[in-house]
Amino acid sequence: MICTLTSKGQVTLPKKFRDYLGVRPGTPVDFSLNPHGEVVVKAAGRGTPHRGKGRFDGLRGSLHTGKSTDELMALLRGYDQDERDPGLQ
Repeated sequence: MICTLTSKGQVTLPKKFRDYLGVRPGTPVDFSLNPHGEVVVKAAGRGTPHRGKGRFDGLRGSLHTGKSTDELMALLRGYDQDERDPGLQ
């Protein structure tokens, strides 16, 4: 996405990036350079970007199978299908 620098040295942050970062007018924004010389933009004071309420947010943490995490991982990884695979036991 190409933006034009104004005579005041300003660039408008495109809406999709503002939405992704969860920033609004007045929100502090942190600019930094990574080791590869690329500019990194973050909402200041936040660990992860706020992306708004997604359609799956209401389902997060709602799966109740009656199985433990280890049992689910063994099932998903197919440990029971390969006798040579010790799994995480």
